[in-house]
Amino acid sequence: MSDPSTPLPDVHVQAEVLVQALPHMQRYDQQVVVIKYGGHAMGDRAAAEDFAEDVVLLEQSGIKPIVVHGGGPQIGKMLEKLGIKSEFKGGLRVTDAATVEVVEMVLAGSINKQIVGWIGAEGGKAVGLSGKDGNMVTARKVTRTAVDPDSNIEKVVDLGFVGEPEHVNRAVLDQVLQAELIPVLAPVATGQDAQTYNVNADTFAGAIAGAMTAKRLLLLTDVPGVLDKNKNLIPEMTIEDCRRLIADGTITDGMIPKIETCIYALEKGVEAVVILDGKVPHAVLLELFTDHGAGTLIRRG
Repeated sequence: MSDPSTPLPDVHVQAEVLVQALPHMQRYDQQVVVIKYGGHAMGDRAAAEDFAEDVVLLEQSGIKPIVVHGGGPQIGKMLEKLGIKSEFKGGLRVTDAATVEVVEMVLAGSINKQIVGWIGAEGGKAVGLSGKDGNMVTARKVTRTAVDPDSNIEKVVDLGFVGEPEHVNRAVLDQVLQAELIPVLAPVATGQDAQTYNVNADTFAGAIAGAMTAKRLLLLTDVPGVLDKNKNLIPEMTIEDCRRLIADGTITDGMIPKIETCIYALEKGVEAVVILDGKVPHAVLLELFTDHGAGTLIRRG
């Protein structure tokens, strides 16, 4: 029994927080939320446990979370350990036959099952899958061009077994969600040529969110969100704003493909996309269950 003379301010604060979260919970009830989990937050044990708690709480409150994870740093470490040299062209890793085996082993194996384990430790029931399972995602080979520094001529770059989603079959995900399980997806897929392809996790998450007509797509990254030219956070944007800021050079480098994924998902019927910092404790709950928000919200217009 607790001491009746002990003040209870924390309990009252907790009750007030729950009451304030109620309208947000009602908004997302029985809705699909796709969360791309990646960046350096994945390597931090405390941040990983916070993330797992968030996902379990979403599922317990009636939301249908789908987790898509990356694993670039872990792939790099494993390739180094095995003595397989990585080559980069145009800023992208060339994935040859030896590399794609390691990519699948790390993504669909160790990382995938680690996240399933974290969610299980917090009382959730997760199932680890890749795009190969049930022909969930069919990929096509990515083609890129880069300017040759010597000749200044634009040439086609062969990235090997790097793919992009061509088709998403939602049947497996529908069954998993109906069973009240949390899908944890590795971005590996099979092509029409029966080859295994490594797919960018953001792009994979966008394709899944579009196919599932998700209420939200959350892209957890290593930055607070989209920043303006003064490095201040832009709290909300439209597709038109995104295109304007890419054109004027405000959005650059690795943020461009993230924004392109956001636009794709929105045009496929996702209500809104959020780019947020995965290192912030309980960033997912802050974004979905409070008025505060935790990143840059992007809508169609």
